[in-house]
Amino acid sequence: MSEDGVFKLVRIFIGEDDRHEGKPLYEAILVAARKAGLHGATVLRGIAGFGASSVLHTTRILRMSHDLPIVVELVDREHRIAPFIEQIEAMLDEADCGALITSEKAEVIRYEPRGRRG
Repeated sequence: MSEDGVFKLVRIFIGEDDRHEGKPLYEAILVAARKAGLHGATVLRGIAGFGASSVLHTTRILRMSHDLPIVVELVDREHRIAPFIEQIEAMLDEADCGALITSEKAEVIRYEPRGRRG
């Protein structure tokens, strides 16, 4: 079944070292998104970045950082994303980490599971 139309794209910016219940926070968010049945989620690892603290995190040899930027992207309809963001905010509060959450409209051009084409 193909589905298109206006969706929400949510981005959660965190650090690679952020933890939730002993696991990487990005992994906990990904698992929670899957359990919630969201349409899609992707975790991206940045090669460099900085946040509110202005501390530069990079993969460069001269300054090795293990706390590289992580972006978790989530896509679904707004009515499904909104309650999930509340769940994520609770996870971020428990992790006591710096984070940024953004949201924007996204037009889905194609959404179809693999192997569904006839």
